[in-house]
Formats: sequence, C-alpha cells, structure tokens
Amino acid sequence: MIRLSLLALLCSASAAAAFPVTVKSCDREVTFDAAPARAISNDVNLTEMMLVLGLRDRMVGYTGISGWKTLDEEMRDGVAELPELSSKYPTKEILAGAEADFFFAGWNYGMKVGGEVTPETLAAFDIKTYELTESCIHIGPKSKSSMDDMYADILNLGRIFGVEDRAEGLVAGWQARLAEVTAGVDRANPLRVFVYDSGEEAPFTAGAYAMPTALIEAAGGTNIMADLEKSWAEISWEPVVERNPQVVVIVNYGDVTAEQKIAFMKGNPAFAGIDAVKNDRFVVLEYVEATPGPRNIKAVEKLVAGFKGN
Repeated sequence: MIRLSLLALLCSASAAAAFPVTVKSCDREVTFDAAPARAISNDVNLTEMMLVLGLRDRMVGYTGISGWKTLDEEMRDGVAELPELSSKYPTKEILAGAEADFFFAGWNYGMKVGGEVTPETLAAFDIKTYELTESCIHIGPKSKSSMDDMYADILNLGRIFGVEDRAEGLVAGWQARLAEVTAGVDRANPLRVFVYDSGEEAPFTAGAYAMPTALIEAAGGTNIMADLEKSWAEISWEPVVERNPQVVVIVNYGDVTAEQKIAFMKGNPAFAGIDAVKNDRFVVLEYVEATPGPRNIKAVEKLVAGFKGN
C-alpha cells in the first residue's frame, strides 16, 4: 500500500510539474496552469476526440449532438454516462451553470463570430476555450485543410490535459495507418470529386478549408471545389455540372438520408450528364468521418476503396 501511495504521489507530482502549458488556439495563445477538470465539448467529432484521449472523467457533459442527429452506436456507449447539456449550440449560461472550466468547440462548431458564446465571453466565467483548428478560417487566414489540422488538435488536447504520451501515440498510429492505406494510391490522374452535404435548390459543400478536401487528397482525388476560399459553403449547381465530378461523396447525417441524397441526384435530369451519376459512383461518409476527428483515417480508407470502384 505504501508503494502504491508513493507511486500515485510521484505520478501526481510529475503531472503537476508539466504545467503551466501554452497552446496555440487559432490566433490566440492560451495558457493552462492545470489540467481542466470540468470540460465540455461541442459536436460529435470534438467529443470523440476527448473520449479517444481517455478524458471522459474530466468532462461534465457535451453539447450539439442530438439536435443534428449525428450520434451513432459507436459514440452512444462513449457518452452514455455524460449529460447532453444542449441539443444544439449552448448558451454561455448553460456552460456557466455546469460550472465548466473548459470548452472545446470551434467556429460554426458551437460558436459563431459575433455570437454570445466566444472565448472572450466565456473568459468572464473563468471558462477557457480551445478552438478546432479547421474552423480557424472563420476568424482569419489559415492554410488549406490538411490531416495535420486534426493531428494538431489531438496533440494540443494532450498537452492541455496532461496526456501527451497518449496523444502522441494516437497520432503516430494514425500516421502509420494512413501511410499503409494510401501506399498504392495512383496520384498521376486524380479523380474529380464533389462533396454533397445537403440542399436541393443549392448544394452545401466543402471548400478548400474543410476536412473533406484533405481526406480526398489523401485518398488520391481532387475536390472540384478546392478553389472555393471557404470551409463549408452553399454554392449553385452550375459549377458542379460544369466540373463534372467522377465521384460524389455524400455526407450522411440529419433528416435527409444518404440514400435520399443519391436518389435526388440520380433522378434529376440536370445531373444526367455527370460522370459520377452516369456510373453510379457515390461514396458515403458519416458526419463524424467527414469532420475532423479520430475517424478521419477510416474515411480515407472508404475513399480509397470508392475511388477504385470497389
């Protein structure tokens, strides 16, 4: 018992010695004097990042999942013991009422520019915020989306919560798996790919700064809207028809199913000349696979298989 107590004491002292830590969060430097103990995450992919790092016991809840119908069986077990504090975007009163000390969110992932929940408004409640890297484009310039965006978030969370070894191990494993999955990819003639998220009158799609662009490029394709200087945005159907994608990636979530989205494209005469429609080349990614998070490698695997026509 004495040995165990001493070991626990040494581990505690070692963890304490690692603080304070400072991480880059969009255009801010955020310093943590200790690991958060009452964290809240917004959205399914950000929550899954917390869970994969083994941080459920540091969380008091999550927000923004059931309102978008993105929770699947794999995630349901992970959050079973945690309350959903808000079905969509939380208010600052909800976060303060939960006595949170940390909010993991992003711009258009729980926060809106000029909205009531921002790192600045939460600071008044002593709630520190870490912003999803992919979302930083909403408040300033950043490089095009890449797999490094997701890796950076995992590594930063590892530092914030004092679980750096676990974070580094996860990233190393994902990098190795990604190299294995894409080893045989032919990049000489990348397939033209369109990301169809939602919308019939005008499609909502992924631009240069959205995660699917990085996933598609990792799998050997090119996003036909990669010149769109946005992350996710509504466009018209005209450029989709003109650029003639060979594959359409469907993002599956919400009230309209992937099957319904595919049926809409296949049943509309305006799309009859699109190669992807003519050849029935659709790849379905779940929302949690298409947004930054632990399932991005699985998404690339699906895309590699789909690009081969399997």
